[in-house]
Amino acid sequence: MTFKRPSIPMHAFRPGRWRSRWPWALVTVLMVLLIWLAAKSPGEYKLQAPTPVGTAQIEGPPWRMGNSEGRFTLTLYADLECPFCRAYFRQIKRWVSENKDVSLQWHHMPLTAHEPAASAEARLAECAAEANGNGAFWQAIEWIYAHTRADGQGLPDGLRYPYLTPAIEQCLASARPDVVIRAQTADAIKRGVAATPSVGLQDRQTNHEIILQGPIEGDALQSAMDMLSTDDQAAPPVKAPSTPDDTVGDMPK
Repeated sequence: MTFKRPSIPMHAFRPGRWRSRWPWALVTVLMVLLIWLAAKSPGEYKLQAPTPVGTAQIEGPPWRMGNSEGRFTLTLYADLECPFCRAYFRQIKRWVSENKDVSLQWHHMPLTAHEPAASAEARLAECAAEANGNGAFWQAIEWIYAHTRADGQGLPDGLRYPYLTPAIEQCLASARPDVVIRAQTADAIKRGVAATPSVGLQDRQTNHEIILQGPIEGDALQSAMDMLSTDDQAAPPVKAPSTPDDTVGDMPK
């Protein structure tokens, strides 16, 4: 018996069919690639929370950034609607990161001229920290300063905190953050803080401390640290150009 070789039509090998299909396959691959790249892009308001230098667990309030076991504690008296505080916060945060024996401690001091926005933003930061800890507090501070219109104008209408959770909302509905803010404000006034931003510097080893009015530069802070580390008593508070004695307000740089 003789087997016949199957006959396959030659038009089956014509390249025309594949030429008509490959552009669509290329378009599909490009679309998948674009979708993947879009998913990898960071969000517009995504901010990284500052990471404390020290390894010890940090509890608050007050909340700290930097080496929590460092010899010196630098307390920043600030208002979240104060434009000078916003500029000084970036500066002092950088200085603290370069001085490993210093921790930065936040102290709320919302000014009457900036209410109710200043206290509302302070409440948000405190509730973020209550719900999610120290890192969440500094993340909230960064976000507020990045988005506030300042000088009492508050956050833009309709802008929602992107990290809001049911725990934060529950805290905001309570009086807990108000207790912290009022206590810190009263303590600042008692210590003679007359403007924001101002700083308090404490040597935890000698227990000496000093209040420095205004946005103090790094060189002056270093000199204050040297002074506090001696056995002599701390000198009287050093003041930058001040506002009238009966006024509590923004301190220009």
